[in-house]
Amino acid sequence: MTSPFGRTLCAMITPFTESGTLDLDGAQQLAAHLVAAGCDGLVLSGTTGESPTTTDAEKAALITAVREAVGDGASIVAGAGTPDTRHTAELAGQAEKAGADGLLVVAPYYSRPPQDAIEAHFRQIADSTGLPLMLYDIPVRTGVRVEAETLLRLAAHPRITAVKDCSGDFLAAQKVLSRTDLAYYAGCDEHNLALYAVGGAGYVSTVANVVPDRLRAVLDAFDTGDTARAARLQQRATPLIEAVMAAGLPGTVTTKALLNTLSLPAGPVRPPLRAAGPGTVADLVGLHARLLAT
Repeated sequence: MTSPFGRTLCAMITPFTESGTLDLDGAQQLAAHLVAAGCDGLVLSGTTGESPTTTDAEKAALITAVREAVGDGASIVAGAGTPDTRHTAELAGQAEKAGADGLLVVAPYYSRPPQDAIEAHFRQIADSTGLPLMLYDIPVRTGVRVEAETLLRLAAHPRITAVKDCSGDFLAAQKVLSRTDLAYYAGCDEHNLALYAVGGAGYVSTVANVVPDRLRAVLDAFDTGDTARAARLQQRATPLIEAVMAAGLPGTVTTKALLNTLSLPAGPVRPPLRAAGPGTVADLVGLHARLLAT
């Protein structure tokens, strides 16, 4: 399976200053750190990047700053999805001008359009840009699935090249993998190895913000044929994955809480999100330290 944006992509948080403004210096520092630690690509302004609360201008400035920091050393995939097709096309054009290598386009949310409308939305975005698209299927947030049959049709579009899969439907993912050339990226960290093992292209990981090298090691072990080691490494990461992604708080909140203890740029979350409490932070720090010690 080809990996058009690399194998190990981090869904990067968006650093803010203590006053809540965009921290471009911090974004550059964090991006350079993540690439040096093993990330092939960075996904900006996605769910983890707090895209609902950043302005269009902030999104463009973030792409420009991160491109300056990483150069050609990593791909940059820019989140451009909104529930408005016209606005999404505008963001796609803005991201292309700012230097992105690809676009992450989530299914249009809230209005819950039917499959033919979702398909038309994605086609219109793909027709509006010269960049390749990674379609983002995350029904727990959007309220709609991008059904397998819809993906099978969309795969024929020359600029629709990848899927970030947060559907939880492993059978549907394998169905599309077996019948198309779409590059499938695990969007849930607990599926990183499982999806890769059946032909996935890699992952777009929130947890990679805090342990990029440990998650990359899983895929590296698999690629060398040491599948038992790959499984062990995935299992060792599972407690931290669960704490970051399934502890009752959004991954943005838990990731920023942990990054702030590691002296890496993060800062606060923007409302309506709220900072993690001291007990949660202590649990995260303990699990992180335990993983690094193994």
